[in-house]
Amino acid sequence: MNSVSDGRRPTLTDFRFASDARHGGSLGGYARLGRSLVALMSALLAGGVLVQGTIAQELGVPVAVTVAISQPTQEGLAMLDESGGLTSEAYEMLASLVLSGIDREYPNKPSNTLASDADARPPRELYPAFHGCFDWHSSVHGHWVLVRLLKLDPDHARATEIRAALDRHLTEENLRGEVEFFSTPANKSFERMYGWAWFLRLAMELHTWEDEQGQRWRDSLRPLELLLVERTADYLNRLQFPIRTGVHPNTAFALGQILDYARAVNRPDLADQIVARSKDYFLADRDYPDAYEPSGEDFFSAGLCEADLMRRVLEPDAFAEWLDRFLPGLGGGKESPMWEPVEVSDVTDGKIVHLAGLDLSRAWCLQGVADALPKEDPRRASLEELAREHLITGLAYVASGHYEGEHWLGTFALYTLTNVGTTQDPLGP
Repeated sequence: MNSVSDGRRPTLTDFRFASDARHGGSLGGYARLGRSLVALMSALLAGGVLVQGTIAQELGVPVAVTVAISQPTQEGLAMLDESGGLTSEAYEMLASLVLSGIDREYPNKPSNTLASDADARPPRELYPAFHGCFDWHSSVHGHWVLVRLLKLDPDHARATEIRAALDRHLTEENLRGEVEFFSTPANKSFERMYGWAWFLRLAMELHTWEDEQGQRWRDSLRPLELLLVERTADYLNRLQFPIRTGVHPNTAFALGQILDYARAVNRPDLADQIVARSKDYFLADRDYPDAYEPSGEDFFSAGLCEADLMRRVLEPDAFAEWLDRFLPGLGGGKESPMWEPVEVSDVTDGKIVHLAGLDLSRAWCLQGVADALPKEDPRRASLEELAREHLITGLAYVASGHYEGEHWLGTFALYTLTNVGTTQDPLGP
């Protein structure tokens, strides 16, 4: 058990970061612990928190470090094992966060439009598959978490419970109810495009899984999937300017997710449209004003989401040149609030706790950008270091004990820890 200097039992979270020569480039690898981790450990020691472990001085020597983070979250949790995979404890925590909310209808934040008194109905009637986890999109990406956990470890102790939950929700009848809701004229823009993107990510996760039950769930999604694909194509034809924001409507985030989906399920027309519109929206961008980030309720970096999209759109050399113009100080030691991990002042405030998600989404964007750059690009190492710093900060808030963050932050944690959409993704890019 870790301890603090006064001998009391602390509330701590242990994050184990492991590396060897085989895992040099991924968030699960941490080959270059570098000055960021040393600085973090020094700060923790100065604050009275005991940090245990060993640090290898040379690249390629196996490393196992356990860092105790003094934040209001789960005690003694090792997130990654020595091979860079998700630990059983992390699996348990992430599964528990979703399972505790997937059937929890209230509190609920509906964002549907009421056309008459008849539309004032409880969430379970409006969206029979995705009525838990506070809001529709959080329920959808919570289902994605459960599917991904099953794919990562189908024999985990919670697997049977996870399958039962998914089987209750992802039925043909429930999804017909979802299609009925989305087909109402007043709700054509419901969850556009953030929720659409997560739904298509869920469909993609099931599409790439050779599991009999999983394929049944995947088939249940198809009617709503086809509707949202059609709406995405129509919307992109009409969207004159991208939405540059640090919250749900961010265009670049949604396009990156849907592009991954289109390529995975072999929808070349949709993929081509997204690539073309991404270039229309973002190719000419330069000198991004990084000093203006973050805003007080961001869970995305608008600039990094854009870079994370364009690394999917452009070839590595072209992307490296575009990145030079767009973020000329990136990876060069330039000081900016955009590169500083953000502490959360109040985890009980549903908007302020967005900043924990910002740390995690910055981490996955930075890692994705690094992964896409040419191997010899000198920015890769510094971007990976920045990603680690943000990951360490963000993970500390995932299991805070407060539903304001717990209903969604597990998704951002799993996305980041498992390198979704990169060459480091254990389930494939």
